Amino acid sequence: MRALTLAVLLAVAAMPAAAQPEPGDARAGLRLAATWCANCHQVAPGGPGPSTDAAPTFRSIARMTSTTSMSLRAFLQTPHPSMPDYRLTREELDDVVAYLISLKR
Repeated sequence: MRALTLAVLLAVAAMPAAAQPEPGDARAGLRLAATWCANCHQVAPGGPGPSTDAAPTFRSIARMTSTTSMSLRAFLQTPHPSMPDYRLTREELDDVVAYLISLKR
């Protein structure tokens, strides 16, 4: 009986954790992006875009196979010469990432 109990416990421990919802508010992320990012990016599908094609649309960023919550967080927290350094708060970062991830659907 002990062996069976141990086997069940080990099997349960090896199972992936239940999916946790991502932090952040996608609607707030859209508002932030419209304020800060729309000068260079088209932030909403079908929405107004910048005057040049220099920066990808948010939808094209979201649909890249390499785009994950983690990759977006790393990118947005690393200074890039072609992007302003907005120094997002944790909540703002969560919101912008939630918005970008929502565009994958």
